[in-house]
Amino acid sequence: MRRKSVREGPLTFTDEDYAHDVALFSGGLDSLGWAAQQAALPFPRALLLVTFAERNFEALQDQVYEAVRGLRRRPVRRLTQSQTVRKPRGSGIELELTTRSGGLLYAATAVHAAAAEHVPVVHPPENGRLALNPPPSAARAGTCSTRSVHPWTVHHLNRVISEVAEPGSAIRVENPFATLTKGDVCAAAHDAGMPQRVLEPTLSCGAPPDRRPAGPALAHCGLCYPCLVRRSGLVPAFGEDRTPYAADPWDPDLPASRTGNWQALRRWLDTEWSMLDLVADAPLPPDTQPASLMEVVERGRGELRALIAWAGKRAPRKAS
Repeated sequence: MRRKSVREGPLTFTDEDYAHDVALFSGGLDSLGWAAQQAALPFPRALLLVTFAERNFEALQDQVYEAVRGLRRRPVRRLTQSQTVRKPRGSGIELELTTRSGGLLYAATAVHAAAAEHVPVVHPPENGRLALNPPPSAARAGTCSTRSVHPWTVHHLNRVISEVAEPGSAIRVENPFATLTKGDVCAAAHDAGMPQRVLEPTLSCGAPPDRRPAGPALAHCGLCYPCLVRRSGLVPAFGEDRTPYAADPWDPDLPASRTGNWQALRRWLDTEWSMLDLVADAPLPPDTQPASLMEVVERGRGELRALIAWAGKRAPRKAS
């Protein structure tokens, strides 16, 4: 029998063997936009994308990832982390079963990967308007609105990293899309080589129908706030949105109980939103330039108003 040779001693790596960039990659529009931009750069060192597996949507994430790899301007690698929570046998530990800690775990995984790859910065790409996520109604205030990439969250995450890291080796988390709207992100992804047919299958929904046993086999409900923001980016960028949604919020036959996000959004857009609203909603880091945040929110509101106008031309009349 032929014996296999065994290499003894440590493996050696050159600088080119390590990644040069690390970014979060959910398979959504924002993460695809940043990945496409970076993958399109003619650079010899790899782009490492950190993914949290979305139950029932692994195939969709794989499809979006392969589209990024297809740009073929630089090496692209992916690290996929499961979101399944497993309780150690006999531990008696009470586990956190909600998704509230998901954003922190997602970022921590990317920071850990960046440390292993000797990369100084982790990018969690999220358009600036949704990163701030100003609530369209009092019902979405506080923890009811996601703040995982809010400037205040990123600021404190960087403080924690600096406290636990060795001097001079702290990794920073920076949102590269902090000043961009959803429409800006869609346009940037398209400019980087992503056609509309690739952007539309991305996953944005906060309550995908595929996660409900009796739901339709679709990735987007069309009614949640992330779906509305998604539509507000695709419509200005391409003049249309051909994504298959389970429902349209402007459908006159929908019951009022299902159009709450749409109605709240319309009321918010009819209300003046000022610098006072910005600083009262959530704290901001000391080095923040509030004017730039106000600018991205106002441009995002403009995209949402354009979506409402577009929807008005498509909405059928309610049957009498």
